[in-house]
Amino acid sequence: MNLNQLETLLTISKTMSFRKAGELLNLTQPAVSAQIKSLEDEFGTTLVDRNQPVTLTDSGKLFLEHAEKILRIVDDLKQRLADLQQTPQGHIHIGTTTSIAMQILPRVLSYFQDQFPLIKTTIHSMTSSQIMAAVENGTVDIGIAYLFERNPALETAVLYYDTFQLIVSTRHPLSRFSHLSIERLRNIPFIMLSPETAGRRFVDQLFKEFDIKPQIVMELSSSEEVKRMVELNLGAAIISKMSASNELRLGTLKMLNVSELDITHPVGVVYKSGRYLSSAMQQFLNDLKGMPETQFLGSE
Repeated sequence: MNLNQLETLLTISKTMSFRKAGELLNLTQPAVSAQIKSLEDEFGTTLVDRNQPVTLTDSGKLFLEHAEKILRIVDDLKQRLADLQQTPQGHIHIGTTTSIAMQILPRVLSYFQDQFPLIKTTIHSMTSSQIMAAVENGTVDIGIAYLFERNPALETAVLYYDTFQLIVSTRHPLSRFSHLSIERLRNIPFIMLSPETAGRRFVDQLFKEFDIKPQIVMELSSSEEVKRMVELNLGAAIISKMSASNELRLGTLKMLNVSELDITHPVGVVYKSGRYLSSAMQQFLNDLKGMPETQFLGSE
């Protein structure tokens, strides 16, 4: 068994095609088939179902799980060796929400990549709960998320505090008000974030406390999508105040104060406890933690 064979199996699992895997790996299709056949012969099992579309067998799925661990260990070794040579380089996978990625990361990454051009960063957009899981299982190296959940396997550090606020279109009947009681939210159409998001869980819990069953007309996976629908006056929404800052400044949305929503929520950086931190990851974490809160909250 060699690492090239593991890379080939991983690529087949993603492309579901021997031909496409060969194109990505710069190998001929017979070479791809030979590598997989060699693995199957060595371990005495069938790893790939060659019917179209190509899929992994149960043995193949189990094998892939361990192959991914082996490849991560090899990447970790390469990074440690590079660090010994005092050459900050490598690849950092960052998991964050869409709104955080749009509001915060451009400022951080522009500085970071100027200082460390050999370090590549990939941004993965997901919900806060998915970020926690991805950091724990090693799919992403560093997460930036709402810190609603405690996990002993993860290290966290608060970067700033955000609130969720009620927003409406400037054409909405409620836009003439500046303050509303939470009771006024019982009978208005709502555009909601999807149930797995941190913002939605907060809203659901709050409405449950006040026995409010919202009139939900639409559910969307990101604050960016929600804002566009609210601007079209299709309903009101409760989203991160920071994520709506640009629209509030431009006057396309209006924020209405609801006292019960005025609760601060920590947003912070997340990484796995006990894992090796490359010099690239350490530098990125130090940059994030060293930024003053005003850098995150300030308008551009």
